Amino acid sequence: MSQALSLPRAREWPPVLPAIAVIVLLGLPISPAGESGAGPADAVSALVVLYCAIRLVRDRRRPLSRTAAAVLGLPVLGLAVAAMGASSPGAGITGMGRYLQIFVLVPAAVLLLVRGRRDFRLLAWSFVALAGWQGAIGVHQYVTGTGASYQGEEIRAVGTFGPTDVMGMATVVSFGLVCALGLALGRTSVRQRAVAASCALALLLPLALSFSRGAWIATAATCAVQLVLAGLRRALKVAAVAVAAGVVLVGGFGVGSAMLQERIDSITQVTDAPDQSVTDRYTMWAAAVGMWRQQPLTGVGLKGFPEYRDGHASLALSSGSDTEGAGAAYRKQPLLSPHNMYLLVLAEQGLIGLLALAGSWLVLLACGLRGLWRARGSGAGLDCALVACGLLIWQLIDFAYADIGGPSTVLTAVVFGVVAWWSLVGADRPETPAATVPVPEPAEKAVTR
Repeated sequence: MSQALSLPRAREWPPVLPAIAVIVLLGLPISPAGESGAGPADAVSALVVLYCAIRLVRDRRRPLSRTAAAVLGLPVLGLAVAAMGASSPGAGITGMGRYLQIFVLVPAAVLLLVRGRRDFRLLAWSFVALAGWQGAIGVHQYVTGTGASYQGEEIRAVGTFGPTDVMGMATVVSFGLVCALGLALGRTSVRQRAVAASCALALLLPLALSFSRGAWIATAATCAVQLVLAGLRRALKVAAVAVAAGVVLVGGFGVGSAMLQERIDSITQVTDAPDQSVTDRYTMWAAAVGMWRQQPLTGVGLKGFPEYRDGHASLALSSGSDTEGAGAAYRKQPLLSPHNMYLLVLAEQGLIGLLALAGSWLVLLACGLRGLWRARGSGAGLDCALVACGLLIWQLIDFAYADIGGPSTVLTAVVFGVVAWWSLVGADRPETPAATVPVPEPAEKAVTR
């Protein structure tokens, strides 16, 4: 009787809980006066890596397969070369540590902590929950006029990330929407699919109120790909529901219709009449290309873009971006990156770094799509496949408009870990029955007395 009422032992808890803790911490408010850099979630992500390393030493297991180690370790080559070419040892070490955190160490830790598709779905629902929390705060900011400044009004939905990381909430909501749609398109219980579909529709509103053109483009393209991969007939049905919801929200209730229409129209005006933000972005892109031409193979070194920017940028570049609202005072935020991950890597790490990093991502995408094709045939794990492939496709598209930086960046590391698990492990692993709870310790310990 006492055993029946006892709490579950720590080793029976899902090992993925430390990774979920990183996601939970991203729901905490960021200091309005703080710089958009590392936060509590970054510190916990380091503890997750340490925790994973301790478990591996204790269990005496080989941490990764040769394929996984090669794919996840490929970016280290370009990072090592670029770190040696940095302007100072401190810049090289800091830059390399950040890249290793986001693209190597945390993804590897998440891959090792996820033990099956149940844990994978738990992580996916954590993304949806965080998106719902941040989205609810963002909608409240828009309604009450307490968001970040946009065209002179403090209505831009930024969640808890503040005006210095205006892409933070948009990224979180986009991840949640992609996860919710993947879960809704799977072949699990009707209840789960209905809840996931409702969450996906609800997240459309805060995504729209983020006024983030890059997130809109990446999310629309990713959702379209997910729908096509799930089946053409289902894609047409879901698309009709999404369009109807959009008409009701914008047309029926007039949710930000004028500003949304103006923001959407600005996407097609990037060459005819671009606003200053678009001009700045094109100018920094040109500067990044100029740096790459200066050092084609190795780049100018990690953390080198701010130092070399003025020497390659034209006079069209403004002094910085104006930020205000959401509890923060007015400030001019300097433009220290090209807002394009591919060009940032090309400028600082050269062709060697770009081929190593992008090559790792493409291998993950190819393996993930192969697993998705198998899941479509068997029906098992289709939701996991759609979530993983959708997250990676979204990230690869968004990297054309954004790069790493800010408190929300650590979520990108968790995303790559989720994708790596499906692409390198989960696609070939059978579904775990719901009634069984596997224990990671070796079987010998269970029979030895």
